[in-house]
Amino acid sequence: MLRCPYRQQFSPGPPPFGGGPGGPPPFGGGMQGGPPSGPPPSFTPSKKSGPELKAVDPGAIRPCTFRYIYIWLDNGRSFWAYLVYVGRTSVAGWRWTGRRWVYFGVDTRRIESFICY
Repeated sequence: MLRCPYRQQFSPGPPPFGGGPGGPPPFGGGMQGGPPSGPPPSFTPSKKSGPELKAVDPGAIRPCTFRYIYIWLDNGRSFWAYLVYVGRTSVAGWRWTGRRWVYFGVDTRRIESFICY
């Protein structure tokens, strides 16, 4: 189970669209904060080798907002996602399960590597 600092604010299911103190800002109009209308790319990217990161900088991952991103976590799990929020210490968005998009959040310290498309 992924730990998310917003876990108590978000109930399971679609994200709230009103924002709140300490939480992500409210989403814009339309489906801007919703999941993509289709699945992510059908391939699994290769993880690039190199120096291991201690933490992901929000400035580095922010350009991946509203784009497909492949994320590798420090526990060995990896998945396609579609980020709708990048904060100082966490990201949130939609994770592909192989069948559908589910809302998720994760502490950026848990992200070992990522690549966006």
